[in-house]
Amino acid sequence: MKFKTRKDILFIISYVAIIIFALVNFDKIINVLGYVINVLSPFIIGALLAFVLNVLIKFIETKIFGKIKEGKVWKKIKRPLSITISLILVGLIIYFVMNLLIPQLRNSVSLFSETLPEYKEDVIDILGKFDVGEKTINKVSEYLDNFTKVITDYIKGNSKDVLSITTEVATSIISIVSKGIISLVFAIYIIAQKETLKRQVDKLMKAYLKPRVSDKIADIATMSNKTFSNFVTGQCLEAIIFGALCFIGMLVLRLPYASTISVVIGFTALIPVFGSIIGTTLGAFLILMISPVKAIIFVVFIIVLQQLEGNLIYPKVVGKSIGLPGMWVLFSVTIGASVAGIWGMLVATPLFSVLYSIFSKIINDRINKNKVAIKVDEKKA
Repeated sequence: MKFKTRKDILFIISYVAIIIFALVNFDKIINVLGYVINVLSPFIIGALLAFVLNVLIKFIETKIFGKIKEGKVWKKIKRPLSITISLILVGLIIYFVMNLLIPQLRNSVSLFSETLPEYKEDVIDILGKFDVGEKTINKVSEYLDNFTKVITDYIKGNSKDVLSITTEVATSIISIVSKGIISLVFAIYIIAQKETLKRQVDKLMKAYLKPRVSDKIADIATMSNKTFSNFVTGQCLEAIIFGALCFIGMLVLRLPYASTISVVIGFTALIPVFGSIIGTTLGAFLILMISPVKAIIFVVFIIVLQQLEGNLIYPKVVGKSIGLPGMWVLFSVTIGASVAGIWGMLVATPLFSVLYSIFSKIINDRINKNKVAIKVDEKKA
């Protein structure tokens, strides 16, 4: 291998030195990166939130307010008014879901504590019919008594751990709320000044990058914005479809809390493919307090519906909206879940769609280039 200049040699040496340093101090680098990500997390979440809210805000601003004749005053207040209406709508949706879910959870927990002794008697009667022996029945009875006491004490507030748990929960809630406020404010700033931010980024790229490189980055950014917007729209549509199917199925099967559970499942279905698992857990818990048999029926029904949703509805609805084949939608969500959990599931599909589009363009350009080269060779021959 020949190096043309001393600069090439220095570049190779520096590159190797950086790799060696990174390998030797890998744990420290990971810790520093983790700390930096934790500090910047409100702003990262704020940027993602801006992408999501921008879809609704843009719809209100262009489709609803766009029909109104613009004046100087209206032009200034149109964006802030669209942001305000969007935030109110999102807040009302969250309040509606919480207002449905929390009272039902509270009632279910109270009902569960009251019916625990009856469940214990039912279990003992069933064991007695199978003739498992008095010793086994006594052990099971003892375990159930202990379990009942723990649950009852916790609900009544007599548990010693309640104070510490409450303190931890309160601290976590304060931390989440504070980060949430910072993220929301940052998201509003991004949306309110998105044109200014775009101009600043364009200037920065033109100042430090070659025109060819800056144009490619701009194309990828435009494609990413379009893909993420279509993804949010498709995901909301899919969640509505899934929630509606759940409601119809629960009515047919005569399961309790049909409206509450369907709304919760539709809301959690905003998390791609696996979001319904969260809603299913909450729904099964609510129904379990009334009837364990109906809870089992509900879980089986949701498993069947989830398979339909995950393998047919979701890839068709969301995949079509972002131009990604159903097989790759399922693949991307699974990989995203393995790498980064819920956040990975949320980001994986639109991110994979952008990569899919980029690679498709590269491959098509190469094919077209090869065709041109073949035609030129044929003419020369």
